Amino acid sequence: MQSTAAVSISASAIASGGGGARSDAARRPAGLRVCGALACSSLRISRAPARRAVARAAAAASANGAAAASGGFDYDLVIIGAGVGGHGAALHAVEQGLKTAIIEGDVVGGTCVNRGCVPSKALLAVSGRMRELHDEHHMKSLGLQVSSTGYDRQAVADHANNLASKIRSNLTNSMKALGVDILTGVGTIVGKQKVRYGKAGFPDKEITARNIIIATGSVPFVPKGIEIDGKTVFTSDHALKLESVPDWIAIVGSGYIGLEFSDVYTALGSEVTFVEALDQLMPGFDPEIAKLAQRVLINPRKIDYHTGVFASKVDAALIATGRAPFTKGLGLENINVVTQRGFVPVDERMQVMDADGNVVPNLYCIGDANGKLMLAHAASAQGISVVEQISGKDHILNHLSIPAACFTHPEISMVGLTEPQAREKADKEGFEVDVVKTSFKANTKALAENEGDGIAKMIYRPDTGEILGVHILGLHAADLIHEASNAIALGTRVQDIKFAVHAHPTLSEVLDELFKAAKVNSGVSHSVNEPVAA
Repeated sequence: MQSTAAVSISASAIASGGGGARSDAARRPAGLRVCGALACSSLRISRAPARRAVARAAAAASANGAAAASGGFDYDLVIIGAGVGGHGAALHAVEQGLKTAIIEGDVVGGTCVNRGCVPSKALLAVSGRMRELHDEHHMKSLGLQVSSTGYDRQAVADHANNLASKIRSNLTNSMKALGVDILTGVGTIVGKQKVRYGKAGFPDKEITARNIIIATGSVPFVPKGIEIDGKTVFTSDHALKLESVPDWIAIVGSGYIGLEFSDVYTALGSEVTFVEALDQLMPGFDPEIAKLAQRVLINPRKIDYHTGVFASKVDAALIATGRAPFTKGLGLENINVVTQRGFVPVDERMQVMDADGNVVPNLYCIGDANGKLMLAHAASAQGISVVEQISGKDHILNHLSIPAACFTHPEISMVGLTEPQAREKADKEGFEVDVVKTSFKANTKALAENEGDGIAKMIYRPDTGEILGVHILGLHAADLIHEASNAIALGTRVQDIKFAVHAHPTLSEVLDELFKAAKVNSGVSHSVNEPVAA
């Protein structure tokens, strides 16, 4: 059993960036509770050539508003929630010719854009620059001299806020350009294919839709007994505003959120104490990767930690214990749907299930609200999958092919199963598992950057060549993981992908060497195309 201890963390150590020295050991947390995590992909808005984009947008907008939705409904599709998942579903729906509306009670972009992965990446960009400039040995090895470094806290905070505003505007404009109706208010399901929405001080409106998608996302999870005041005890929502940089800060939880904020705070001069309820740091990561990450990201920095303890009282800390679904007030009781720990129950096609275990026709739930995989890009992929289904094309998303990343310096990324998960699956199903690894220290581009810390690890089946999981810690790991995730999504086997050509010298050769190191049993066929003479 884990021990439980009351914890009191001094608020004075966290109150301001220019305050006193670090709190002594007696004032540090003796126990708290942790959880896993959220990781959001950075959002990329691509732009096609101007004429083509304008023509396509005009055509889609015309199609979306040209006529009433089929079957006498107001819309073919109504989406409740305009985060990354709802946005992705809306754009794909218009592309499929569906008359679409999206309801948003707060601001377009949801958690990811406004209080999550987008502003956090802005802070992490600053922490990466600061960390590099402060590393005198690293700079000297490149022949560079830096006399002094510093930062303007408010300017850093403004950078994060401005980025969020820009991406929010991009998302809003993209939906407007395609003719998606953006309806402001809180959406509630009042019956079969009926939604009511409205905001305080205004009369509610009711609309009908052939199909409805719930995409209401999540909020920070706060363990019972912890009171959030937004100043001395706060969540990632508050931390992203960077209203202060304390001399010392306790972070409750060592998952993606806590790890990224430790990177930011230590780069800006803070000392950090992690408090983790489980018996190891970074419990959601592959154990071998977590062990190496601790050696690279924790031990050399001004970070100490307590594991296997539970916080029952907190006076000053960043609470980074994961996310909780935001599903209250949706009117699910009106259609006999009961949430499970707050999550909306769904099947493999994201169709909502009622209290009797039956599919609720024409109702879907995507993203953090269903709890299948709490990542922004997973929500978007689920939304696109749902639109494919309601357009008459059956589609089931392979969640094991969806990558995740932690944007520390260096980065961590993963897709598929961890080694313990793969071995457990192998034991149950009766197949063998092999593991291969490559090091960034053998990669020319990494050595040119003097960034040789890191490994890539692949778990696979030697009898078939199936890739079960890939885990990377190292320079630009978040970008490198997609070759592996796409291979899993497309069913590409090791014996096929090892013939792919990678530019030299690039970091992609880390994965090239990884694939080539895998040994598939003799006699296993591959499907590489015959070369074509040029």
